[in-house]
Amino acid sequence: IMHLLLVILLFLESQFCVQSSDSNSPAGDNLATNGLPFPWSKVRLPNYIVPVHYHLLIHPNLTTLKFSGSVKIEIDVKNNTNWVVLHSKNLKIFTATVLDEHEAHLSDKVLSVLEYPAHEQIAIFSPKILTSGEKYFLYLEFGAPLSDGFYGFYKSTYKTKAGETRVLASTHFEPTSARMALPCFDEPIFKANYTVRIRRGPSHIALSNMPLEQTVEIGNGLFEDHFEVSVKMSSYLLAFIVCDFRSVSGMTATGINISIYAVPEKWHQTHYALEAALRLLEFYEQYFNILYPLPKMDLIAIPDFQSGAMENWGLTTYRETSLLYDPDISSASDKLWVTLVIGHELAHQWFGNLVTMEWWNDIWLNEGFARYMEFVSLEAVYPELKVEDHFLDTCFGAIGRDSLNSSRPISSLAENPTQIKEMFDTVSYDKGACILHMLRNFLTNEGFQSGIIRYLRRFRYSNARNEDLWDSLIKTCSEEDFTAGEYCYSSTQATKNAYRFAGEHIDLKKMMSTWTLQKGIPLVTVRRQGRRLYVGQERFLKIVLPNDPSWNSLQEGYLWHIPLTYKTSHSEHEVKHLLTTKSDVLTLDEEVDWVKLNTDMNGYYIVHYDEEGWNCLTELLRVNHTALSFKDRASLIHNAFHITVLSYQALDLIGYLKSETHNVPLLQGLGYLQSFYKLIEKRHIADVTHNLKTYILQYFRDVIDKQTWSDDGTVSDRRLREEVLSLACDFNYPPCLEKAKQLFNSWVDSNGTVSLPTDVSETVYMVGAQDDSGWAYLLEKYGVSMCETEKSKFLSALASSKDSKKLSRLLQLGMGGTVIKTQNLPSLIYMVARNPVGHFLAWDFVKKHWNELVEKFPLGSFGIRSIIVGTVTQFSSTEELREVEVFFKSITEQVSQLRVIQVATENLEKNIMWLKRNLETMRTWLQQRLN
Repeated sequence: IMHLLLVILLFLESQFCVQSSDSNSPAGDNLATNGLPFPWSKVRLPNYIVPVHYHLLIHPNLTTLKFSGSVKIEIDVKNNTNWVVLHSKNLKIFTATVLDEHEAHLSDKVLSVLEYPAHEQIAIFSPKILTSGEKYFLYLEFGAPLSDGFYGFYKSTYKTKAGETRVLASTHFEPTSARMALPCFDEPIFKANYTVRIRRGPSHIALSNMPLEQTVEIGNGLFEDHFEVSVKMSSYLLAFIVCDFRSVSGMTATGINISIYAVPEKWHQTHYALEAALRLLEFYEQYFNILYPLPKMDLIAIPDFQSGAMENWGLTTYRETSLLYDPDISSASDKLWVTLVIGHELAHQWFGNLVTMEWWNDIWLNEGFARYMEFVSLEAVYPELKVEDHFLDTCFGAIGRDSLNSSRPISSLAENPTQIKEMFDTVSYDKGACILHMLRNFLTNEGFQSGIIRYLRRFRYSNARNEDLWDSLIKTCSEEDFTAGEYCYSSTQATKNAYRFAGEHIDLKKMMSTWTLQKGIPLVTVRRQGRRLYVGQERFLKIVLPNDPSWNSLQEGYLWHIPLTYKTSHSEHEVKHLLTTKSDVLTLDEEVDWVKLNTDMNGYYIVHYDEEGWNCLTELLRVNHTALSFKDRASLIHNAFHITVLSYQALDLIGYLKSETHNVPLLQGLGYLQSFYKLIEKRHIADVTHNLKTYILQYFRDVIDKQTWSDDGTVSDRRLREEVLSLACDFNYPPCLEKAKQLFNSWVDSNGTVSLPTDVSETVYMVGAQDDSGWAYLLEKYGVSMCETEKSKFLSALASSKDSKKLSRLLQLGMGGTVIKTQNLPSLIYMVARNPVGHFLAWDFVKKHWNELVEKFPLGSFGIRSIIVGTVTQFSSTEELREVEVFFKSITEQVSQLRVIQVATENLEKNIMWLKRNLETMRTWLQQRLN
């Protein structure tokens, strides 16, 4: 029979399948699970069948932990064909039928379904040809167990205060997991409408993207909820949840109903999120000048969630720590985090949902914009949260990744699900946000805003590519406007994308392509001679020096169009110049005492001055540091320390920090010294470890002693307090330990009822966790706490223990997934790895449990990437590098595609190189300072 089927199928295909042979002929090795040739050989779906409308019925059974469903997909056929190829993963297909426009069966036979798991695709053969231009329906019935992980339609559980475990079912589809919940055309280009019906029991509620239209009782104690038809959207934005949560609701000025859902006993933690969501959604409607197009917006905290949040249109899902806020427990940093995440997901309702990237290579158009709009929105709506303090760290983080050869262009090739998952990284989010910030400063706020409104209007309910954004940032204007320096192009200009910037004509698309289509970050070199400023650019690489043999080849072909800005001792306003060549000479209006490039760190580049230039800026900081903005001071510290070879120059530069009062430069300088300390401590270099700790405690003693153990002050004051007291206690500073122990003991004596100051609670727990009884008490409280933010502080403290047996126990609990949820395992492994006692322990644990970890966190996922980076980057010796390389070689088949392996390994090499180049400099400098 199998042989006969094969002959029939090949015959039918040759007779009726009129697709081009290169894309649609069965490849010899493309065999379906039943041994027959699969009719499509590519990872991406054919474009000749387009979904128009999905009619979905889904029924999750929260007792058997299985779900069943049916979907009727209206399809538009572009070319004659017999085959319908679409996505399906881990679904059992019970029935497949093709219907004509009157919903009559095209065939009286049961249609066979071919499965090709390697591409997560299925193919349905229609004996009758599907004709171009005709309307058809594809009808499928299917079922599967609720997924065990964090993708597709998965089960989540929570415990009540009484200890009862309750189950819910929730979805997470981005990037390629809608196919785990229903057979669908699971690519962003295939936008369609969705009509959803969900079956549930009487004690649950069902939620989807759209408001509930009606509920029908269907017998057997079951209800069927019917939801309104969705707007046209990509499959990854579809969402549905069955749970027993409670909500709090409010209405925006434009009549959008906003609801925050959470576990019933955490309902009191939802009120801040409601206030923030109302204010931020109203801001976005005004800023984008486009009304939010749905009648409602739900934000729901899911007890098991891998990433921070997900922007499903009208039903955004969050990890509990990203949405819930308890004023008695959550710190100023926690409040900022919740507000940023809500700002991010609401920005996606325009960037990502209304306008979606055409393919995942341009995911930065979603994520870079949403990350940047977090800052734009919070600066406008919540100025007291001082989000601008946080933005510099975002760009510094991006520069760290981009300074390694293992980085990638913002717009990069990604074809299969693993490669696509890896695109959700620092480059897409943080570098994306930083180049948008640079662009906004280049175009002016008004030019940028009007350009993105044009982009959103032009591509709404559609898809866009990288270049579509640059085209949209340009408006047509008159010759007079153009001559006057308006941000526009003139029809008489040879180049459509010409802008005026500092008196020059600029090709915007060409300029921005240098930032999105090549990897890396430029290093701008500066030398001042009289009134002349000699500037140059080269690619900055953290672990390759100009005398390295590979230097020239790694520099080849790299050139950026850099919007330079600078201030001098004699200029009140910044001066602008576009650097489009390897070197240039700028002429200053007059002789000056100093020049500072990259004003306020608005540009995405590092600056390296000659010796005289660094000396002038170091002296300026010493005598009058407020002549520069706090952003300029922080970026000077960052650039000085980030440049590969540590010099006395960089160490002397931070000498002024004794008189620094702003938290950002202070924490930048302290952060570098602390990271050097952690690196040297793990290598057991006793003299330098001791001297560096002594220096930090002596030098920053005034700052430490000034901190109060309270929640008083501005958000900036509170962030500084949190960081500084954590460092002081970590360094065993006696007054810090004494106060923390006193607070911990009174907290334990009250059985946890005394409220600790929220900004210092984690430091208090860490000190308390260092003895057996304190550690045991914290583990007990971890098991019963009803606040995930509090639990994350407990876990961080538990993982700071210097007892390796306790750390091993934590890792086993994380693997078990009951006491410590699986979602927290990647961060737990990182917490143990950064502990000087735990870094080998964590690495051995990862090697031993690798296969189990990959089952829990798929290759390319955020979870597996943070496990790899969190453990490998703690190492700093050639022996450790060899061991890491041997392990990854042993699992080459699994990880050969993973970019994160190169990222982690190169960070390890960076640590080795730093010690080799800088240890002696640090040793000598410390001896001089302490003597």
